[in-house]
Amino acid sequence: MQAFTLPDFYLPYPARINPQLERARAHSAAWAERMGMLDAPKPGGGVVWDAAALSKMDYALMCAYTHPDCDGPALDLITDWYVWVFFFDDHFLEQFKYSRDLGGAKAYLDRLGLFMTMDEEIPPEPENPAEAGLKDLWERTVPAMSRGWRRRFIASTHNLMVESMWELDNIDRGRIANPIEYVQMRRKVGGAPWSANLVEYAVGAEIPDQLAETRPIQVLTDTFSDAVHLRNDLFSYQREVQEEGENSNAVLVFERFLDCPTQQAAELVNDLLTSRLQQFENTALIEVPALLAESAVPPHEQFGVGAYVKGLQDWQAGGHEWHARSSRYMNEGAAGTGVLGGPNGLGTSAGRLSFSPGLRTKARQHAHRPFQPVGPLPVPELYMPFPVRTSRLLDAAREYSVGWAREMGFFDSLPGVEAGGVWDERRFVGIDLAHCASMIHADAGREQLYLSTDWLSWGTYGDDYYPLAFGGSRNLAAAKQLTDRLPAFMPLDAGETPPPTNPVERGLADLWRRTAGPMAEPARAQLRAAVEDMTQSWLWELLNQAQHRIPDPIDYAEMRRKTFGSDLTMSLGRLEVSAVVPPEVFQTRVLRELDTSAQDYAAFANDLYSYQKEIEYEGEVHNLVLVVENFLDVGRETAAGLVADLMHARLEQFEHVLANDLPKLCDDLSLDAAAREGLRRHAAELEDWMSGILEWHRRCVRYTEPELRRNRFPGLSSVPLSVSRVAV
Repeated sequence: MQAFTLPDFYLPYPARINPQLERARAHSAAWAERMGMLDAPKPGGGVVWDAAALSKMDYALMCAYTHPDCDGPALDLITDWYVWVFFFDDHFLEQFKYSRDLGGAKAYLDRLGLFMTMDEEIPPEPENPAEAGLKDLWERTVPAMSRGWRRRFIASTHNLMVESMWELDNIDRGRIANPIEYVQMRRKVGGAPWSANLVEYAVGAEIPDQLAETRPIQVLTDTFSDAVHLRNDLFSYQREVQEEGENSNAVLVFERFLDCPTQQAAELVNDLLTSRLQQFENTALIEVPALLAESAVPPHEQFGVGAYVKGLQDWQAGGHEWHARSSRYMNEGAAGTGVLGGPNGLGTSAGRLSFSPGLRTKARQHAHRPFQPVGPLPVPELYMPFPVRTSRLLDAAREYSVGWAREMGFFDSLPGVEAGGVWDERRFVGIDLAHCASMIHADAGREQLYLSTDWLSWGTYGDDYYPLAFGGSRNLAAAKQLTDRLPAFMPLDAGETPPPTNPVERGLADLWRRTAGPMAEPARAQLRAAVEDMTQSWLWELLNQAQHRIPDPIDYAEMRRKTFGSDLTMSLGRLEVSAVVPPEVFQTRVLRELDTSAQDYAAFANDLYSYQKEIEYEGEVHNLVLVVENFLDVGRETAAGLVADLMHARLEQFEHVLANDLPKLCDDLSLDAAAREGLRRHAAELEDWMSGILEWHRRCVRYTEPELRRNRFPGLSSVPLSVSRVAV
């Protein structure tokens, strides 16, 4: 029996098939035999694959469905790549996942990486079919592609190979990832970003280098990848979880995290798959055209980007059709769900009766009624194992920060903002950002604490200013004009800046002068990138607000780190550590997971405490409690409980990485004592950052109903507010 009934899939694009299928079948079978894949032994006897098994899995059919328009030689090469990647997955499983041989697995993966060469590098001689296949494919593929594409493809291939160690380690520990960790890591081990790179080859058009790292292109790739992986998890649950004992599957992740039956978990995974496909469509139709116009991309490159989008669309349709037909997967009842005729392309989905799952999801995203009276949200008990420490300089920072905010113009009336400005002095004192800074940087000196307080003040002011000045009027053009001016106030040479025209520019110019001056240029670039990420994310919020669209859950979680300014506040505490820890260490999976788990905990705490402020008083759609309410169709208190559970899971992941993965990383990289101590300090600063931000929310009046009423109706309350804080 099947583990569950397959859900009703959202299928917005029809599957088509490449007429070169039979040629690719014959070619790939001969190639696999030539590489030694059809007689590779298993450790316990037998072979990984034989000719009959390869024929039954029919990867040529998958590639003919997923790349319906490329010519015969291109389809041959792409099919060989997929034969290789599936062989690698099965060979790695047989050699190491069952035996839990972590050392042997690492050595195997390290050698594979040597076969993806750049420039004049020479690979070693292959010692197994996986190495032989990769060497052959690399030599046949890279001459046709640019250096930028090779760099991206090496990264994708490296991720799907090396990050398999994460899966292996979780199996060894019997550990199931939390939902956010799972999605992030599945992109690396699942291989869909790698597939997206091959789409560029198949359509004969590369993404221009200057666009490859932009949000719209990255979201296209991420949504494509997530949809591919979630679909695969639904079809492969029975084989992977019930037969092979794997625990890297979204259905299993949802089962455990939500404590729900398998069928319900499968339906929720399908809802998330639908949401990711609709995020893909929204990005392709709204954000990508704006990017092309803004970047003045020439027509032939615009055509290439369009071909890439269509190629990803074809892959989704064909990938589903292949899963529904392949012997590799649980697919009873799925055959025939693909659509082989009818209208095709972005924008045609509303006219197709098979799209009811998508229409339901899209309707929920746009159905929220803003400014609903919701009242205070009871905040669940939150897991926090780290103590709160407070700087002895808190009172001095409080007194100083009011003068700085006044000097920057934060209390002034402004065009486009209601009378009274964004803040008044009483409101600023109530927010008490000096208290927050004194807890997240408890050991800072006087000037450092003043600087940290001012950065928090500037970021919070900007976050309040954008929706007030541009949100209600939907004036995205003016918001973008301001945002585009801000980098001029952060010169990498720490030189002159233009005259500021508003408090946002004035505050940034002052902060940059005080912060960037002592920095080396790489550190300045990192800080500027963090500020730009935050200010660009405010535009993303305005765009969703203009569309009256509750964000997709994954897009929200990832963008929340930017809208919260996590990288900015963390980077201020990382300056001293950066002097002793090599910069590439911060790019490893271990450090990224350590940082993002902490970022999510703090940002989601803000969403719990700010729920009434944002939903009832500001008409916002950017709050995780609301996102969970909408996605799971549950009440706000249930949603708040799930947010608290997710915070707990992310903090437990932080502790797991700190106790297990970080020491191993230090050993693997042979870091010296100074670097190890620097990483220990970095982790301790993250602990202070999380506990301090949580404590600030517990004590700050910003989110209390009396303060919310006062700010909506200035003058109703004349009760004086003491600078000293009391617990709320």
